[in-house]
Amino acid sequence: MELIKRKQQANGASQLPDRKYLEEVFSHFYFGGSPDGDPEDWDGFIMNEELLVKPRFFKNISQENFAWGFVSGAEASSAKYVLENRLGLKNPPLIAMGDAPDKPNPQGLLQLARQLTGKELGDNIPPIAYLGDTVADVITIKQAKEKIPSQTFLSFAIAPPHLHNPNNQTARKIYEAKLKEAGADEILKCTNEILKHTLNW
Repeated sequence: MELIKRKQQANGASQLPDRKYLEEVFSHFYFGGSPDGDPEDWDGFIMNEELLVKPRFFKNISQENFAWGFVSGAEASSAKYVLENRLGLKNPPLIAMGDAPDKPNPQGLLQLARQLTGKELGDNIPPIAYLGDTVADVITIKQAKEKIPSQTFLSFAIAPPHLHNPNNQTARKIYEAKLKEAGADEILKCTNEILKHTLNW
């Protein structure tokens, strides 16, 4: 809606499309079918979306006996499609849109952490790390620390896939600086780097 608004302002127009219609058009492009329909029938952009992680990553981290899961701002249907159909994960622990308040509210993260540990968070629980690619992800950890100061939380951040293109190095450095400024404990060059940090715990 914001992009259309800017385009129309530049062209001297003021009429914006109906939000519901805009969402329907977006869903058509993104899913290539009904978001409430069978994911097997989807053929939209969701099939080509670049992923931050490879399936092998989850085998590696599981072999080190780390519990893991996902807190996503995406709708449950699209998050499950990416996790299960594209990454091949079976029933991964997931907090999706609607399961908890939007990030940076830490409720979803804390809910998932309690689910994975099976305990209340605090002094006797191992560090909880969260890897994300937005400032909101970093602030989520910051707010979790404020909620439960006795629990160790770590924020790992990585620039989105398109910024890893060699032609986008300047933009990537600017983006990573913003992640660090927001409070990220570590900026990763690739997702697998997180294992170097967690193996020292």
